[in-house]
Amino acid sequence: MNVLENLKYTEEHEWIRVEGDEAFVGITDYAQSQLGDIVFVECETVGDDLNAGDTFGTIEAVKTVSDLYLPVAGEVLEFNEKLEDAPELVNKDPYGEGWIVKIKVSDKAELDNLLSADGYKAII
Repeated sequence: MNVLENLKYTEEHEWIRVEGDEAFVGITDYAQSQLGDIVFVECETVGDDLNAGDTFGTIEAVKTVSDLYLPVAGEVLEFNEKLEDAPELVNKDPYGEGWIVKIKVSDKAELDNLLSADGYKAII
């Protein structure tokens, strides 16, 4: 499984990459491999302020639907519109083209509660 060193992770298999006050969020390589072929990604929370752990969307694979949880509190700024026509990007490139939402981080101190790459590797 591919686990990138420059990201933070949750026990629910989301990752976050912070760039200034904003951050990209997606699911990990491990999560996409467990889900299988992803056929649909939904996010109806753009514009909403959510707390860490709140559901920001769902991801649907051939056999299951899973909730997506926000790693830290923030405002959902943008949904990756490429996923509307090509949800398989999450399978092909979960840390790049397959990102799911961009958020404005409310409190960067919450990042300290997340797992490092080594911490995430230990739970998978």
